[in-house]
Amino acid sequence: MRVLAYVYPGWHSIPERDQAFYPGFTEWDLVYGSPPRFAGHVQPRLPLWGRYDDRDPTAIDRRVALCRDHGVDGLVYGFFWCRGKRVFQDALDLGFLGSSLGRGFPFAVMWANRMPRRVLPVRRTDTPVIEADRLVPSDRDDFVALVRYLAERYFVRDHYLRIDGRAYFSIFDSTFFVKELGVAGARAAVTAARQMLAAAGLPELHLAAIEPNPEVIDQVRAIGFDSVTNYVLLPDWKGDFLQDYDQRVAIRAAEWPTIAARAALPYHPAVTPGWDASPRGADFGTERPRKYPWWPVVTGEHPAKFRLAVERAVSYIRASGLGADAQLVFVASLNEWSEGHYLEPDTRFGHAWIEAVRDGRA
Repeated sequence: MRVLAYVYPGWHSIPERDQAFYPGFTEWDLVYGSPPRFAGHVQPRLPLWGRYDDRDPTAIDRRVALCRDHGVDGLVYGFFWCRGKRVFQDALDLGFLGSSLGRGFPFAVMWANRMPRRVLPVRRTDTPVIEADRLVPSDRDDFVALVRYLAERYFVRDHYLRIDGRAYFSIFDSTFFVKELGVAGARAAVTAARQMLAAAGLPELHLAAIEPNPEVIDQVRAIGFDSVTNYVLLPDWKGDFLQDYDQRVAIRAAEWPTIAARAALPYHPAVTPGWDASPRGADFGTERPRKYPWWPVVTGEHPAKFRLAVERAVSYIRASGLGADAQLVFVASLNEWSEGHYLEPDTRFGHAWIEAVRDGRA
């Protein structure tokens, strides 16, 4: 059994955001500038170790050591790709793979098939949660090119995450991928990618669908996905503004068997320490838009409660009947500070979030 933490690679400046905001902008500016917005609101949520640049191998070495010493067996880096264009790549290529510990620590990539927001904090309430210019188009040839790039650059590394010898790769918005290509088109793209890997003598693929919605979940097995999981499976996006952590964790854990049954695939449970994306939205006072990033906020989170969530996920996967190599538990995330879910030490609880992983998997 292995516990893996997702990594958001957006903690360094990039030309696209320099142009959209101001030179040197990162989401640290949002995190540190986020005030409480209602009575009892826990903001700002600040890192105990302060701001860091995730291109810096020394800063990343410190975090890899933290994971290694607290029961996190590997990291899954968000990978931003749009028809060959990459953003935020330096966090993985320079920071993680350039660090002394990262060169040997297990890792995988998740295709974050979105482009980063160009307006932060979000100020307009009349626009879609996902603006059209953030959608990442793809097709058969593009998907094959993406998988080839990943295989040649990452899958071939000895410390790349494998399940039964196959390189693990997940798609963040599997629903959008399937809807855009269609079921037949998605199946053709996955098949062509596997054929390309075989012909090139590159590692075989274990392809995971993240959170396929009810419209496509019945099709993911036929398309060629090997497993299903989630990123953040916690809030009820259309529910109350304030949602209790204990209640939401119990509700979501009860859904794991149903997700597996609907997909007819192994389900790898995903847990998270909390949820509050307030830093990403402009403050509208009490007139809160009923949509991301303003709504909802999960309250009552605590490392002791998170430890129980980890225990529940570990028990589920160990009872799944999967071989030990295929028993994965995901945590969102190591460092999503602007959405309120992270394992890195904070000024509120110190190291207790990641200690909950260590204790919960024991």
